[in-house]
Amino acid sequence: MTTGLVVCVSVLAAASAYGVLRRRLSGRVRVRGRDEGRRLGAAELGGELGRRATLVQFSSAFCAPCRATRRVLGEVAGLVPGVAHLEIDAEAHLDLVRELGILKTPTVLVLDADGRVVRRATGQPRKADVIAALGEAV
Repeated sequence: MTTGLVVCVSVLAAASAYGVLRRRLSGRVRVRGRDEGRRLGAAELGGELGRRATLVQFSSAFCAPCRATRRVLGEVAGLVPGVAHLEIDAEAHLDLVRELGILKTPTVLVLDADGRVVRRATGQPRKADVIAALGEAV
């Protein structure tokens, strides 16, 4: 009976630690090695790039965090001159999703003026993190 209790407590502790880690990492804007040097153009994205930077959001129809992310990115694009926000339906652009390794929605790519991916966030990013990432893109 004590062995079962130890196993149960161990599983609960491991699951809790995993949940806390996932929550802390969700929405973080970071650099991924595979994105380095990758360029995206208006033809691939279906819209014009911003003069200084572009925030590209991959969303899906029934994603609640996608709506909140759309609002945050729209506010940032409105605050920072020369920044555009493009939203892409992940389900309608599966080839691009696979090519870029998008595994979850929302995923946000921060592009510089030339269309190079400089940062990536998976999950709902914070406004301050997006503004900080734009500082590196501009």
